[in-house]
Amino acid sequence: MSSRIASILFATALVLPAMAQSPAANPPAIQMAPARYTSPASGPEMYQAYCATCHGSTGRGDGPAAKSLKHAVPDLTTLARRGQGLFPRDQVGRVILGEAGSTGHGTEDMPEWRPVFRSLNSSQEPVVHMRVTNLTKYIESLQVK
Repeated sequence: MSSRIASILFATALVLPAMAQSPAANPPAIQMAPARYTSPASGPEMYQAYCATCHGSTGRGDGPAAKSLKHAVPDLTTLARRGQGLFPRDQVGRVILGEAGSTGHGTEDMPEWRPVFRSLNSSQEPVVHMRVTNLTKYIESLQVK
């Protein structure tokens, strides 16, 4: 199996759990197994489990699946630099949840994580918020100085 096909299959495995939680008006064509459980308190653990495949283990957009995607994967280490020195905490949280329009986010390239996080925690919205907060804090820690 080529690495491109393997990367697409892996990325699809991440996308489809989110689609499986979509409203009935948009039923998924295929359902996959749920995402691997991680601690909602651990930003690094969640990042490695859910983000590193595309964004890379250091956040530079060079993960193993990045080359197979339609859109370039953003370098998460330069978000503060691109924000004139301020880390866009709220924007990052909205992108993770799929609430913010951003190239490559909320498309087939990146799933909306709110439904995935809900599925991991019996739809407990406070735990979803904790996951997003801790994941965002971890991404903030990756910023280049």
